[in-house]
Amino acid sequence: MSAHKTLVFQPIGDDLAISTMQNWHITVADDATPSEQYATEAFQKWFNKATELALPLGTAHANGGEIIIVASPTLGDEDIQITVESGWVQISGGKPRGVLYAVYQFLEELVGIRFLTAEHTYIPDASALKIPCGSYAYSPPFSFRWSYYGENAAVPEFAAKRKVNTVTDAENLGGKTQQQLINHSFHALVPYGTYGESHSEYYALVDGKRDTNTHGGGPQLCVTNPEVIEVATASAIQQLTERPEATNISVSQADTAAYCRCETCEALNAAEDSPMGSQLTFVNAIAERIEKAYPYVKVGTLAYWYTRKPPKTVKPRHNVQIQLCSIECCTLHAIDDPDCEQNRAFCQDTNEWGKICDDIWIWNYNTNFRSYDLPFPNLRSVAPNVRYFLRNNAKGVFMQANGSGLTGELSDLRNYLISHLIWDPYLDSDVLLNEFVTLHYGAAAPTILEYITFLHDNVEARGLHPRCFPTPEDVGLDAESAQTIFDYFRQALALAEDPEIRGRVEKASIPAYKAILVAGSDMEATKRQRLIDDYIALCERYNMSHAAETQTAEAYFEELRAQ
Repeated sequence: MSAHKTLVFQPIGDDLAISTMQNWHITVADDATPSEQYATEAFQKWFNKATELALPLGTAHANGGEIIIVASPTLGDEDIQITVESGWVQISGGKPRGVLYAVYQFLEELVGIRFLTAEHTYIPDASALKIPCGSYAYSPPFSFRWSYYGENAAVPEFAAKRKVNTVTDAENLGGKTQQQLINHSFHALVPYGTYGESHSEYYALVDGKRDTNTHGGGPQLCVTNPEVIEVATASAIQQLTERPEATNISVSQADTAAYCRCETCEALNAAEDSPMGSQLTFVNAIAERIEKAYPYVKVGTLAYWYTRKPPKTVKPRHNVQIQLCSIECCTLHAIDDPDCEQNRAFCQDTNEWGKICDDIWIWNYNTNFRSYDLPFPNLRSVAPNVRYFLRNNAKGVFMQANGSGLTGELSDLRNYLISHLIWDPYLDSDVLLNEFVTLHYGAAAPTILEYITFLHDNVEARGLHPRCFPTPEDVGLDAESAQTIFDYFRQALALAEDPEIRGRVEKASIPAYKAILVAGSDMEATKRQRLIDDYIALCERYNMSHAAETQTAEAYFEELRAQ
């Protein structure tokens, strides 16, 4: 715990030996919140598994020490404080989630437990452990953290262990942050079904005609029309009235390029050298009105596609959040890698936004949306990207990945890596990756690590810059590399020492089958059919629901069978 750069540790004295805690008890307040109670029981359970100490709850012993687990009203929602002394331990955190996160932090960093997947928790033999006495404190830099994997949504108890604060309202798990993901919202603010016929002038003028396309949450709005500002404001305030717990609201463009080219909008965009000129002016106007009714609510808007470039002079109001979307970026290289030409424009825009806004949000892409289970070489860029976002005033991070199902390319590893880094961006990603692979895949781990190295080195050597919709060729797959990857996993399966490890390796091997099917050399029909059957069987065994963002696994299986 004390090794983390962002964690404050102040030593007190000698180490606390687990062997001296035989007569200790665990104290929780009589009026404990559901989250405090759950945190206490979680501590008792996992501490017992690691140390074999069955510490009672809420029972005083004259000769024993105590572990106090308490939610502190003086701490931020997710702040944690841990004090370890020779005769007592206090684990405290803010309400509503901080106390639970503090317990998991203690168990992970001071006891050595690792919450790897929803089904796999690594529990060390901690019976001889000594914990350094001292005071530990941490405050997470990102208040909105979403590692977007199906496993987190399916098992919210596991998401809480990974400190992902965006997936559940369960009170015992501390609920989720009341900040909402900033997303396309024009369609909800000025619904075309309500105003389209009577007020076509509310909508974007494109090529001399008012836009009527409702695709992507459209049509876009004429953002300089004074009536549109008032209608959108009234809609936003009505949403906040219905959801008084909300701390932000999205006022943002539709997912199309058909933004308004009327004379007023175009003049403003030309003067600001970006279509964000008119968009941000519109958002600022609504944010000013919302502040009068809800002074503590932030107004969020996307800096995405044509609005990514900041305006020359218009700046976000103090209650405006800017969410940057990195959809154009190379996923192999870090966004601030000076040698990656593909990322320079986004990097430049992010730097400029960071200078004029202190509440940046990030929508980052961490999968191949064209093929969730194709090998995807971005593991080296995750950590530097998260740290780069933090340096540019990011407060919220949406790491979009395979949120549709429980099986995607190395989704277990990726969720572990990403959730750790958005909690503490200065963790060593290489240590995290090696730790997960070693603990999760046992004797097969060295071969899987070799595969990961080969995957990234192969793309680097070819000078490729894959984005988040890459083809097999974009990620360096051809007959030779696909066969190499397939061979790695055949070797890993041979090394799996028991059925449980073999199952984990089988799940991880699905992308190897996909690679050989889409990029392998020509093969005899019977052999290809056998590979297809094996691939489909693995996907079904490990609950792959989607082959791509817009294609179910079953639909893809039908395509393969037809071939």
